[in-house]
Amino acid sequence: MSQSSLSLVTAAAEQLPKVELHCHLEGTMRPATLLELAAKNGLALPLPAQPQQDDLVQLFSYVSLDDFLNVFWLVQSSLATRDDWCRLAYESVVDAAGHGRIYAEVFFTPARHLAAGQRLSDILAGIDEGLREGEAVTGSRVRLIADMDRAFGAAAGEQLIDELVELRRAGVPGSERVIGIGMDSTELGVDPRDFEGAYRAAFAGGLRRTAHQGENTGPDAIAACLDVLGAERIDHGLSLLDDAALTMRFATEQVPLTVCPLSNMLIANAVTTLADHPFPAMRAAGLLATLNTDDPGLTMTDLGQEYREAAIAFGYDLSELTAIAVDGVRASWLDPIEKAELISDIEAVSADLQTAATSGAAVA
Repeated sequence: MSQSSLSLVTAAAEQLPKVELHCHLEGTMRPATLLELAAKNGLALPLPAQPQQDDLVQLFSYVSLDDFLNVFWLVQSSLATRDDWCRLAYESVVDAAGHGRIYAEVFFTPARHLAAGQRLSDILAGIDEGLREGEAVTGSRVRLIADMDRAFGAAAGEQLIDELVELRRAGVPGSERVIGIGMDSTELGVDPRDFEGAYRAAFAGGLRRTAHQGENTGPDAIAACLDVLGAERIDHGLSLLDDAALTMRFATEQVPLTVCPLSNMLIANAVTTLADHPFPAMRAAGLLATLNTDDPGLTMTDLGQEYREAAIAFGYDLSELTAIAVDGVRASWLDPIEKAELISDIEAVSADLQTAATSGAAVA
């Protein structure tokens, strides 16, 4: 890639308006916030006494998805009060907007907190307050997806969905921001079909449906999410290309995949280098594959970096980054009018970047 091309895609990675569909709220926590909340709430971290942010580098190094989950659960445990959730939500909006994110459908996974005695209504109220403050400062928007934690089992997942639906019907503050449900955590040894009841309840309650699958399970589990759970999107879906017929179905029906290449390398260790990631093969197969960060605070990455490193590793130019950004909008659960407006904004910024590059003006 020439220096001029690198300059252009670097500018585009930051300046293109972007939609994100696979980001865990808890996984956006700033290192400084983790240290402060842990100290405030009496949470012991496996770090030296009086830890500094640099000490988190070793903690944020993972050998497998399940190894990462132990750290993720530890980070979750630092969220003890409504105000903690509010702070986390505010900072997540501000940080992401700084790298061009204008809209997001963000996961939160409350199972661990509910089991510890927190109330779902308090969690939602705290998140909603923080998001509203962040939206007011940045102009970006966020909606929520309530994720079931597979480690807690199907019964806990169904209980979460039932309570969420009731809160939405009652108009409890923050509940209207939740537009969908999903499931995350460990895939190994868990049959997604076990969660059929929860997904049926979500559908009956007017919620959209997605599911983490295919990060370290096969395409048969991905198919089960569509055919049994009624999932409308798949989060990760790395093993999809192993099944040609299922890949063709996803391409034909344009079932979205919310892919997180840097996470797949840094967390799941699914690939050794980014150049080995199947993302470009997914796109070449006609799949509606989008770019997302997953847990940027716990991998020390951001959405602009996700786009920039993808451009470098996969040889993408401005037009390809623009197409990926547009596909993020297409894969979202926004209504058609909102989608058209965001796509127009993306294309306008892309055209300005191209004009600046053609005229020789600085684009960085």
